[in-house]
Amino acid sequence: LVCLISMLVPTAQIYRLARPTVRKALDQLVADGFIVKHQGKGSIVKGAPKGIGILSLTGTTSALSSANLSTHIILKPESRPLDEAFSFPVEPQEQRAGCFYFERLRLVNGEPVFFDITMLPDINLPRFAEYDLENRSLFDSLRTRYQIVVTGGTQQLFAIRADKRLQEYLNVRAGHPILQLNRKIETNRPGFHIYSQVFCAAAAEYGYNSAVCGFTDR
Repeated sequence: LVCLISMLVPTAQIYRLARPTVRKALDQLVADGFIVKHQGKGSIVKGAPKGIGILSLTGTTSALSSANLSTHIILKPESRPLDEAFSFPVEPQEQRAGCFYFERLRLVNGEPVFFDITMLPDINLPRFAEYDLENRSLFDSLRTRYQIVVTGGTQQLFAIRADKRLQEYLNVRAGHPILQLNRKIETNRPGFHIYSQVFCAAAAEYGYNSAVCGFTDR
């Protein structure tokens, strides 16, 4: 469904609200990805952000109880060049800016379910390297701190075998089947993408993995 939002003044008059209140509400809808502003056309309703392939954009927190889910930061955000991103093309402005690179291990009831590597372009993310991501949703943090909202994206899936690093992180044996997902995630910021690589142990080892790897993200 796509429709135009009424002008600010009529909206304020109809609902007997102050203009700053209406403006703030519209800005929040933009930040949440429900409205897109087009110069000369006004604001257009998009509807709820959609998922990307088998991954939902609602977040792991919404799919699993926060009491069950925990995040261990293996490598805190650090500045690195952004010349390539898991085989995806990188925007020129992202290459020039470099990225914040970090690694996380996700656990359910204390059992490791997936390991992910994330690269965020270092573009208008003040003090991000100082932000504590332990047991926090990355998508929620980007939305609330920087008004960056996930809107879609592209993913590539591969079946691989666990190497020594994945054996250690996911607590599996050598050669255990692993699902690898390379992702280029689009946001409401033009030319700003979230690049990530996720490794998930096969469901035969952990009952939670088919749900976490099959339908959710964070």
